[in-house]
Amino acid sequence: MAKKKLGNRPFLYPYPVVLVGTEVDGKANFLTIAFCGIVNMNPGMLAIGINRAHHSTKGLLANKAFSVNIPSEAMLAAADYAGMVSGSKVDKSGLFEVFRGEVAGAPMIKECPLSMECKVREVLDLGGNDYVVVAEIVETHAGEEYLTDGMPDVTKMKPVVFSMFDNRYWGIGEFLGKGWSLGKDYKPKA
Repeated sequence: MAKKKLGNRPFLYPYPVVLVGTEVDGKANFLTIAFCGIVNMNPGMLAIGINRAHHSTKGLLANKAFSVNIPSEAMLAAADYAGMVSGSKVDKSGLFEVFRGEVAGAPMIKECPLSMECKVREVLDLGGNDYVVVAEIVETHAGEEYLTDGMPDVTKMKPVVFSMFDNRYWGIGEFLGKGWSLGKDYKPKA
């Protein structure tokens, strides 16, 4: 099968849709981003790519803290709105019901199935539009209705993913199999 070259573009699909919570000038502010991923298991750490010009970036850098909130499909219109308007022009502090945990400067969203409060460990300036922010997850909060056997259940959470270059949101598909199990009977080609 022939492959077409697409250039230096971030096609690691799909992107998770998350709402980043920061505190800017004493007010909660939220921004929808899709550049987010887990980078370490123990301690739990994640990284986000955040445009240096965003209003939220100001609060993240000042407080060395932020939250990552996973919205459900039911929250998609509000999440999209949070990414369309700037907190420098629109007060987004009342967009969601805010709650707080241990980390100052990391407001979280009660309506989201899952929220993580994070302390910034490192801000990398690699050039380009975004800072890469590596953070330790201090605590994770989840609504009990989104858990199965005490763990987050993707079928109950109904998270959203995004394909960047066509700007389309997607839901999570069907169950395909159990990890560290499907490959047990796989026979590599000789």
